[in-house]
Amino acid sequence: MAHRIVVAPELGEPVGYAHAVVAAPGRLVHLGGQTALGPDGEIHGTTLPEQLDVVAGNVVAALRAAGGVPEDIVSIQIFVTDPADYRAQLPALGAVWKQHFGRHYPATGLFGVTRLFDEPALIELMCVAVIPEEGAR
Repeated sequence: MAHRIVVAPELGEPVGYAHAVVAAPGRLVHLGGQTALGPDGEIHGTTLPEQLDVVAGNVVAALRAAGGVPEDIVSIQIFVTDPADYRAQLPALGAVWKQHFGRHYPATGLFGVTRLFDEPALIELMCVAVIPEEGAR
């Protein structure tokens, strides 16, 4: 049984996120916040799309290490230092998203923050995934 995306008819149409996700039975995985931090300890990229490319790759790598795939993500919290810039770059960000996550859009929240732990970081993702029980994919 796959995770089920729920669209509430009385809410506006969700674009790039889900109103709700009913997770299939499985193993719950909480992924630590991921920024564009590379293996060298440096933040890579100077624009939101460049950093999202690294961030999304980091999320997928952490999830794979736990035995999951991007479709197992049920919830994402996006933290950005400039929400207006995020909105302005939605087409480019959407293209990067699709490279890493395909057309999978979990329940998502976007939060503007003053800054992130590493000063040059513009974006951080925190995710929750549920890896379905064996044979449920």
